[in-house]
Amino acid sequence: MASDPNIELISVSKEYGRAKAVRSVDLAVNAGECLALVGHNGAGKSTLIKMVLGLVRPTAGIVRVMGHDPLDASFNGVRRHIGFLPEQVLFQNNMTGRETLEFYARLKGKSTDSLDDLFQRVALYQVADNRISTYSKGMRQRLGMAQALIGVPELLILDEPTSGLDPASRQNVYGIIDQMKRGGATILISSHALTELDDRIDRVAIMNRGSLAAVGTIHDLRRMIGLPSEIRIHAPPESMGVLAGYFAKKYDNGKYQATDFVNGMARLDCPTDEKAALLKEVMDLNVPITDIEVNDPSLEQVFLALTDEKGGDE
Repeated sequence: MASDPNIELISVSKEYGRAKAVRSVDLAVNAGECLALVGHNGAGKSTLIKMVLGLVRPTAGIVRVMGHDPLDASFNGVRRHIGFLPEQVLFQNNMTGRETLEFYARLKGKSTDSLDDLFQRVALYQVADNRISTYSKGMRQRLGMAQALIGVPELLILDEPTSGLDPASRQNVYGIIDQMKRGGATILISSHALTELDDRIDRVAIMNRGSLAAVGTIHDLRRMIGLPSEIRIHAPPESMGVLAGYFAKKYDNGKYQATDFVNGMARLDCPTDEKAALLKEVMDLNVPITDIEVNDPSLEQVFLALTDEKGGDE
């Protein structure tokens, strides 16, 4: 029997006066799942996260987190099992990194014995006893990540976790996320860094103007909106003629033009489910080929196809 989702939103809406920040959203994040919440600024992502954390009361609908209403008094006990990294991390400059994590550990009722391990995981061990006033933006962000990991949370909510980080630190963050997921944690990531998420999430929920535009695996969303995969075939000039002739004859509707078979490369678009068949056709022509590239539509392309071209401020 399937377990209940760790986050469940049922017809959830939030209005601020006449402004509708979130419009009747239905969404479930399953136990052990990593789901990305993406959308333009102003799409409703931050408001949704605030309702999940019990920081904002929904105008309508039901919010359940680990089986509890975040606005109930009983949710205080649940908070100990949730790690949260806000989009903007703010710490006391006169405190050291260690003092900061000790404060949050006591706040969550967790032991401080494993703080050194946390500092090691976020590459801050050498500066753990330095004042935060000496920390760079990236170091503060990593300290925020360490704060979210206190007590090995069952539910991890990360709002722009790689903001301000260099490439190495970004890889480290996603390594930590992978470790947490393998350990059974449920992870909700809100991010604008779509290119980073492609191979790192189970599903994506796309917000647009307060509504849920789509939710599913990236593969399913590609199929749903019909974005083609791009296949690039690199071959000697003599092979280009054979390829161009074959595809011009097979697709007499003008799908492939002569300009697609120039400079030693053939560029073909095909439905994602037909890639294998097309590649088999190419190989059956038995002509010399030096390389084949297959580029599936990225999460960013899927996102742009499902949302307005321009976002706003959130």
